Amino acid sequence: MLRLYLQARPRATSVIHKAAGFGGASYIGLSLSSAPIRIESKGNATMAAQEGNEEVRERGQQAMLASQRAKERGQEPGKIARWFPLSASEGFSQWWAGQSPMATEHRVLSFIPHLQKPPTHTQTGSAPVTAVPSSADLTAPPKHPEAHTTTNTLDDPYGPRRWNSQMVELSGKGRALNEFSVERVGEEVDENLVMLHGYGAGLGFFYRNFESLSRAEGWKVYALDLLGMGRSSRPNFKIHAKDKEGKIQEAESWFVDALEEWRIKRGLEKFTLLGHSLGGYLAVAYALKYPGHLNKLILASPVGIPEDPYAVNEDMPDPQDSSMANEFTQDATETRNGVKPSTADNNNFMNQRKKGEAAPAKEPPKRRLPGWLYYLWEANMVSPFTFVRWSGPFGPRLVSGWTSRRFSMLPEEEAQALHDYSYALFRQRGSSEYALAYLLAPGAFARSPMIRRIQGVGRQYLQSHSAPTVDTADPSSSAQRETGLPIVFMYGENDWMDVAGGFAAQEKIKQERERLSSEEKKRDRGEAKVVIINKAGHHVYLDGWEQFNNVMLEEMEDVKRQKSGV
Repeated sequence: MLRLYLQARPRATSVIHKAAGFGGASYIGLSLSSAPIRIESKGNATMAAQEGNEEVRERGQQAMLASQRAKERGQEPGKIARWFPLSASEGFSQWWAGQSPMATEHRVLSFIPHLQKPPTHTQTGSAPVTAVPSSADLTAPPKHPEAHTTTNTLDDPYGPRRWNSQMVELSGKGRALNEFSVERVGEEVDENLVMLHGYGAGLGFFYRNFESLSRAEGWKVYALDLLGMGRSSRPNFKIHAKDKEGKIQEAESWFVDALEEWRIKRGLEKFTLLGHSLGGYLAVAYALKYPGHLNKLILASPVGIPEDPYAVNEDMPDPQDSSMANEFTQDATETRNGVKPSTADNNNFMNQRKKGEAAPAKEPPKRRLPGWLYYLWEANMVSPFTFVRWSGPFGPRLVSGWTSRRFSMLPEEEAQALHDYSYALFRQRGSSEYALAYLLAPGAFARSPMIRRIQGVGRQYLQSHSAPTVDTADPSSSAQRETGLPIVFMYGENDWMDVAGGFAAQEKIKQERERLSSEEKKRDRGEAKVVIINKAGHHVYLDGWEQFNNVMLEEMEDVKRQKSGV
């Protein structure tokens, strides 16, 4: 370890990262010397790219793509490098640099077209805003909990638009949500779109969607980091319930209660909610617990929709058959080229058809995972990010095993920025990431599948609910009931999250509508549809961002049409 330190130290004390974004993005230089870290802002992105290209090739952190560069030189990467492309010395340099979530989020958002200087407030998690930032932080973003930038029609053809970054404080100790928003200046805000990211991710992952979606007239676009993830505060996550259902409901409420409090603080009576992966699962839970506040629900490759008897019975699935493994092994470049996940099984979720045919009747499935891993998961003592924190200097290399495949279809600078952003988030103190064990069994199997509850979305009584459960018909209740809610299920063409769950949910919603009287059907808005994003995997908003944005704009326009009665 000392030898590795001495070898990497000279490099670590020099410039660690220098890159230029397109569209006039910030030109960032990080230094680990005792001098303050600085940012230089270039007005001309082309000039910045020309100035930085040679130095980036020689000195910048291109480690994540090292295996690809080796292939270009005709070299075959070794077994370890094939799975974890970041070299040990390069990984140590990044670990030593300790780039903050604020700095890396700022860098990712700098790739938004027409936004030369993205606003980035300096508060991360529950840490207070300090007058003197640490040497691992950038000094370019404004040093207060709220920051905004306004683009005009000269540098923004769809402007003027106001871009805002803010930490929204909630009640209780250490509870706050990181928020990024865009609105059109000079127009009245008629509709609001709220975007929720997936497990362990952050709002920066939507960087290819903000600009396009904010072109919609009369709309304000919000993106939030879930409580305990991204740059939101990270309070201690603790479940007090003793029974299984109570634990699930308490874990779901941890997230949706924070979203509801944020809605109230923002004064939004109704809004359209988009959730990706775990964010989609939680969006359904929100619709059930807090009915009456949504115009439309859009679920992008949501986790936890289909039924799986293994997860429901708290037994372990066969890890080799779990399609969640594709999140770590599937290459995004191959996804765009039409390569389907290796575990795809004729749209049968998690290969249950094969497992059902192969397993003897009534014989419980075998637990193939190591006993210690099963114990840690069920005892809620470990999460995927625990290993990143435990691995210290090897953490960046561990993360590169995912980012090198997840972002392989992106330009090198964007891929590098997302790698840095991911590592900066993954290494933060654990919080709501531990909710995963209560919501899902290992392998993305929902313990309380949404297919059992999806029929209640848009048909709840308009009253307070203690948990995201489905209301049964109560003739004695005087409370008004919802009259349906449009739901859109979006999946990638090569998604490891099986589209069969979406079609099953669509059918169940259709069956629920058939129960209504002819008079009720006239007022009912409940419907569902499934949309496939071409050449996309699980991260549909990024893999197939152009089609995804077009679909979103169509759905947003539909919301306005429905309200006007056209």
